Amino acid sequence: MTELDALAPGTPHRWTHENTTVEWSESIIPGVLELQDTASGILVRHGLTSSHIGERLVSQITDFGLSQREFELVMVGLVRSTVDDPVAAWATYYRNSLDELLSGAADFAPIHARAESLVRGSVLDLGSCFGFFPLRLAMRGHDVTATDLSAGTMRLLATVAPHLGATLDVITCDASGIPVPDKSSDTVTALHLLEHVDDGTSGRILGEAIRIARERVVVAVPFEDEATACHGHIRTFDTDVLRAIGEQSGLPFDVDEFHGGWLILDTSRTPALR
Repeated sequence: MTELDALAPGTPHRWTHENTTVEWSESIIPGVLELQDTASGILVRHGLTSSHIGERLVSQITDFGLSQREFELVMVGLVRSTVDDPVAAWATYYRNSLDELLSGAADFAPIHARAESLVRGSVLDLGSCFGFFPLRLAMRGHDVTATDLSAGTMRLLATVAPHLGATLDVITCDASGIPVPDKSSDTVTALHLLEHVDDGTSGRILGEAIRIARERVVVAVPFEDEATACHGHIRTFDTDVLRAIGEQSGLPFDVDEFHGGWLILDTSRTPALR
């Protein structure tokens, strides 16, 4: 599977990649999405305007029951087929999404707000995806680094950030192997990342987070009855699982519930003997 270039030149009002085509139509009511599963793949037709492309699209697309890859392609296609210029399209998407997250309109807004209240000093964010949380922190004056396995997503974030007046660093890497020194950030955050990986990988990611964080590690996960496949989730969590992870770390920790589960590890203290 080739890396998706979200900034590649395209055709106005139409975007196609792999088996997915997304096109804008003036005959569709503004804000409405229509999906057809055809013999050649997925066709999404829509009447979105620039005011519609933002984080709130996630819940609309989730209802389509797509695979993770199809979900990603439809999301990119909606952005690119609504505004012609690639950079302008993504800058619009980022501005709208940040507005929705900061105003509380987006589903993920409470999670970002809670996480912001928990960070201290400089921040390294793991599995940043589009990078809305690192951007939020950067716009509040934090020294922040976004990381993600996807080079295309990190390139997109680095391209759009200056258009939003934000300054941040980006690193393309696996969250289980971050190329930064020990104790190089005050806080390491992993927001809705661990549900995407198996238990062994999760342990390696947390080991890296603990290695890097001078003060604390902040982990947030969704509480789901079943893992949401279209978002790439492969495992579920509850408070008992989070407590077990905290105990295995040997560090002081807190676990609580708020729009899912939270684990906060205190890395400023010496691990307890086990």
